[in-house]
Amino acid sequence: MTDLTTLLTNVRPWGGSAVDLELRGGVIAAIHPSLGEVVRGEGVAVVDGGGRIALPAFTDAHVHLDSTRIGLPFRPHTAEPGPLWNLIANDRAHWREAEESVSDRATTTLGRAIAHGMTRARSYAQVDADCGLERLDGVLAAREHHRDRADVQVVAFPQAGLLLEPGVPDLLDQALRSGAEVVGGIDPCGLDGDPIRHLDLVFDLAERHDVPIDIHLHEPGELGAWTMTKIVERVRAHQARGRLTIAHAFALADLPGPRLAPLLESFAEWDVAITTVAPARGTLPIPELTEWGIRIGLGQDGQRDYWSPYGTTDMLDRTWQFAFTRGLRRDELIEHSVAIATVGGASVIDPTARRLAGTTDRPGLEVEDPAEIVLVAGDTVSAAVMDRAGGRTVVHRGRVVADASELR
Repeated sequence: MTDLTTLLTNVRPWGGSAVDLELRGGVIAAIHPSLGEVVRGEGVAVVDGGGRIALPAFTDAHVHLDSTRIGLPFRPHTAEPGPLWNLIANDRAHWREAEESVSDRATTTLGRAIAHGMTRARSYAQVDADCGLERLDGVLAAREHHRDRADVQVVAFPQAGLLLEPGVPDLLDQALRSGAEVVGGIDPCGLDGDPIRHLDLVFDLAERHDVPIDIHLHEPGELGAWTMTKIVERVRAHQARGRLTIAHAFALADLPGPRLAPLLESFAEWDVAITTVAPARGTLPIPELTEWGIRIGLGQDGQRDYWSPYGTTDMLDRTWQFAFTRGLRRDELIEHSVAIATVGGASVIDPTARRLAGTTDRPGLEVEDPAEIVLVAGDTVSAAVMDRAGGRTVVHRGRVVADASELR
């Protein structure tokens, strides 16, 4: 696949001047002035960019492919209001009733996300006493189906907690031996009610299998802040720098500056990453996270599933939501939202990848950068976010994997 040379002609990286991007060996091999006409040589695939904006391909850093109902008839939301467990229970009560299998639904959703411009993802797969490894197997099947179109990292995720039902730690151990690459955790205080044991189990599994950790943390305010300090303590004790992600991190939106700064300093010191799904509640301190050099990514979360009726598979749409819920108007900050949704998320999944250096940083389209690219219509990057036009061309490892928003 990487022997092919692809030439993207007349494209505008980050909305700048038109150039031709030469892709070879899975990276951007050269950037040429846009000549308007090219000689088609043997082994060269020429793609006319038509003056479209070239962006790094999107990264969905937080998605639940195992619960999606994308492509199925719309289902009214039926979960009872109240605590998180009501949503977990609603999903448990209905996921087996879906008109298609987990693998089919995950494959459809992943395919649509790729056609919209996403080529990297971190997906959770629920592992618990109810489903065993069935949902993990479905996500792994979807990843295999699209293996030449996108890179998908799979998290063994104890959505219903580690301690509330017997056998869950052993199931997570099996999942990590069966293809999952990250171990998950969730609300050590708010759900499991035993943060010390919960975190000990998660970090022990991570150390045993030499995998990173991704912990959902919905806990608000001081409770969430306390849990974060305990998480960082274990990162320090296990020397797990760069191997921990906190998803949602709602508490960061609740804390005043003097209480927030020590947490962000500890995240920066131990390279703890953050992911968000652009929720309506709270506003994460995104500029502060970026200034501290903390990796941050954006995700779709669940999509039209038994948790929520929202979700479209389009990361450009989620980027608009991220900018809208934060009240962003300036082009610089809207473009920064795109940077978070693309290279920001890629650095969450791979801590060795290029990371954002500030709100004005626009990496990802330079020589030697990965040839992960999406071409979108728009006068400017901000206009592309506002319009979210279709007809995109998507490149993975230097090869076109979708065009006119249709998979190849």
